[in-house]
Amino acid sequence: MFHGKPIIGIAGGIGSGKSFVARLFGELGCCVIHADDQVRAAYDDPEIRDTLRQWWGPQVFKPDRSINRPAVAQLIFSDPEQRIRLEQLLHPWVARQRDIEMERAIADTNLKAIVWDTPLLFEAGLDRDCDVVVFVDAPQELRWNRVIQSRGWTESELIRREKLQWGLDKKRNASHYMVVNTADTTACRSQVREILSRILAN
Repeated sequence: MFHGKPIIGIAGGIGSGKSFVARLFGELGCCVIHADDQVRAAYDDPEIRDTLRQWWGPQVFKPDRSINRPAVAQLIFSDPEQRIRLEQLLHPWVARQRDIEMERAIADTNLKAIVWDTPLLFEAGLDRDCDVVVFVDAPQELRWNRVIQSRGWTESELIRREKLQWGLDKKRNASHYMVVNTADTTACRSQVREILSRILAN
């Protein structure tokens, strides 16, 4: 435990609802650190924007000079070398911000635990810094429908991106707890409450 507060990592497949489950932990008194929020903040950093302009030119920028994240995603998911290059740029920045949020969470006596909502928890090796990992499971058809509706991806795009991640069975087997996240929000909330109780009891 980090200064007496457990660190809970959230893992799962694309579209499984990891951020939703993380928010449920937040409702129960946990500090939730969202990696996506940190990445968005990183893209607002002038030095990072300048670096990306030097690498890839205006094609990854919107007319208002903000980062065009879909354009970046298309570029890095079609070129593994560029994806690694971007990760090496962003990960140290995101790690510094995570440390800042961790210190705030430690100082807040009202917070019971710290939850990391990180899309590539295992792939980035961040699971090693967690006390427990919670795997969020959902039926494939439901996951795909969520992604198609919320992100506008095709089935082939989802399959292509999933191939870049650990397999679901591997993630599931490497986790300590599992939440089944279907359309039943009440059941999902009940599972999260039970898991948090067990984590805090250890």
